[in-house]
Amino acid sequence: MKKPGEQVITKEKRSYSHIFRDQRVLLLMVIIAIFIGVSIVNPNFIGINNLVAIFGQISVGGVLAMAMAMLLLTGVIDLSIGNIMALSGCTMATLIVGNTQGTVSGTAQVGEAAQSMLTSDTGITSIPVAILIGILVAIACGALNGFIVAKSKCMPLIITLGMSFVYKGLALIITSGRVMAFKLAFEPLRLTRIGGLVPITLLVFIAVVVISYIIINRTRYGRRLIAIGGNEQNARLSGINVDRYKISIYAISGLFCAIALIIFASRLDSIKSTSGDNFNMWALVAPIIGGVTFDGGRGSIIGAFLGAFFMGIVQNAMGIMNVSPYIQVTVNGIIIVLAVVLSNIENIRKR
Repeated sequence: MKKPGEQVITKEKRSYSHIFRDQRVLLLMVIIAIFIGVSIVNPNFIGINNLVAIFGQISVGGVLAMAMAMLLLTGVIDLSIGNIMALSGCTMATLIVGNTQGTVSGTAQVGEAAQSMLTSDTGITSIPVAILIGILVAIACGALNGFIVAKSKCMPLIITLGMSFVYKGLALIITSGRVMAFKLAFEPLRLTRIGGLVPITLLVFIAVVVISYIIINRTRYGRRLIAIGGNEQNARLSGINVDRYKISIYAISGLFCAIALIIFASRLDSIKSTSGDNFNMWALVAPIIGGVTFDGGRGSIIGAFLGAFFMGIVQNAMGIMNVSPYIQVTVNGIIIVLAVVLSNIENIRKR
């Protein structure tokens, strides 16, 4: 027979065990360990300037990761969000500078292409109108993805992978393979800093994270998305219009692609049809590392944010420590495999 004190200890151990099974806690511990380890080698790693730089580096991918996290929580996926961002940007830039401007991709650096178009007056429309049209294009692409996924009942992964090629092809057609500039349309965003240190684009990223958290955790809309992700059939039986919710969350992800594009444009002032290629996988891996699963209905926005931050500090740490680019590619591959394994860890435990 156990003594009362022993029972209390057992309960405490169980509670602590539950905490350490939380993927977000484990990820936070890994992030802290990386900060401590790299800071010993290079004290500048933990400096405020480098922290701001890390957030700046992950801001574009981080916004897309928030979009992907909400989609995954709904039980769907979108492998085209990077190319939606690129198509939106190519549309916007073409309207600003005209479709006869630009430099053929590969013949000049992106910055050089931007510089050559600064004085161009051949734009099709004004900058504000071009920005609005670019945003609407991104939202329309997201909604189209959602409509096809919802109505066809086909696998979202395959549908959005196919649409990814469609959007990339359209971007190539619009730009004729050229690097396009924005004529410093977003220069105020790049130059504006809070307290002379924190760029406004970083605050935009944080605002997107907060809005995503509120949508998922503090609204009926978010709870219904989670319900759909957890069990779509039960959600239908409870009266939720599943198709409408899927289309709407894809449209919101399209809006997030436009926001990511604006941050991207403020940093480079140029874009090309392949600019979104690297972001498709990045946006998927970040929330998976943070505990959002492929199954839907499980995970959190905070976890997705931590996943994005983890990927940012790993890339930054390898840069500071002068790790070979070839090794960095290998590390990125390991992170992707690790993300997939972690997403399935709960199923492994149940077996």
